[in-house]
Amino acid sequence: MNAEVDISNVRLTTPRLLLRPWRAEDLDDFYAYASVDGVGQMAGWKPHGSREESARILQGFIEHKRTFALEFEGKVIGSLGIERYDEARFPELAELRCRELGYVLSKEYWGRGLMPEAVSAAIRYLFEDVQLDAILCGHFLRNRQSARVQAKCGFHHYAFGVYRTQIGTIEDDEQNILYRADWQG
Repeated sequence: MNAEVDISNVRLTTPRLLLRPWRAEDLDDFYAYASVDGVGQMAGWKPHGSREESARILQGFIEHKRTFALEFEGKVIGSLGIERYDEARFPELAELRCRELGYVLSKEYWGRGLMPEAVSAAIRYLFEDVQLDAILCGHFLRNRQSARVQAKCGFHHYAFGVYRTQIGTIEDDEQNILYRADWQG
């Protein structure tokens, strides 16, 4: 089942990052990376076409209280969402407290190991503080960078499937899972 999560008062630190709730004043940083071609498509959404579009999405991040802003050297460079997983697709997880991670990083910061650092901090928070039993994390098969992040963070294969994106395309995807017992071991 999808466990309740509220990150509105949560701040996680890593050696290089601060994971914190989004604020309205993050709009310029958000638009700067979300409007770049090639960033959103890796997660199934189009680059933002205007600051107004980014502002609407940012307001949703703030209201829903489940998406971290990734701050690096005082600048927001990405996001990490603790999303609801598809309970109809995975009914066998109904007795477990679960969620699904989704993330995006500014193209300018790809290849520096920042996302595994952020995902590891979120995993620790979700298993130690929220007491989840398992975390799902998926990626499009063509997204090798995301697959590497998940492997580095201990996720292992759970299922293949197809995903209908927000832009109307259909992507082959892989869902990976990490159980708290495996993470602790």
